[in-house]
Amino acid sequence: MGKNRREKRAEEREGFASKRTAQYRSRNLKAVGILAGIGVIVAFACFEFITSGNNVPGAPENAGRLGDEHIHASMLVKIFGDKFDFSTPNYQVKTSWIHFENQDGDTIHRHSTGVELEFMFNSMKIALDDKCFVFPDGRQFCTNEDYSLKFYVNQERVDDLRKYVVQEDDRILITYGNESQEDIDKQLAELNAQTINRL
Repeated sequence: MGKNRREKRAEEREGFASKRTAQYRSRNLKAVGILAGIGVIVAFACFEFITSGNNVPGAPENAGRLGDEHIHASMLVKIFGDKFDFSTPNYQVKTSWIHFENQDGDTIHRHSTGVELEFMFNSMKIALDDKCFVFPDGRQFCTNEDYSLKFYVNQERVDDLRKYVVQEDDRILITYGNESQEDIDKQLAELNAQTINRL
């Protein structure tokens, strides 16, 4: 009788151990299957991100992938002959796509293809069109009978800057007032003397 009981217990232990092993095996197979599924999803998402166009929320229209370029240009804004300071925190890195950075208010950094200047100004809450330059506090500098808003890119006068995509080493002047050509030439010389920070 004692032998039967021992044999029965041994059988129960073996049955319990094999049942437990089967449960572990089943759980491990499920875990491997889940991890493999997650891996496939992550790989597919990475592939889509790398190969697709730009569909990041808040991205500029027509822009490429963030980081696909790093372009530097110099900008000078003169209002009635006074230089506007973009080096203050209110105007530094308001978007990753195009910005001023490192307390430098002269150098524009563009970090993606196709990003227009209008996107940078909008990110700083500055309204700009072909006739007006409007600061976040509501001050407006608009072309009228006495004063005019003018734009220059690489010494050439242009009608509008909103859709312009800055290129490496561009020099951009925005000026408002009733300047003579001599005044404009001095502003262009000041712009050309600005250092372009390539960091």
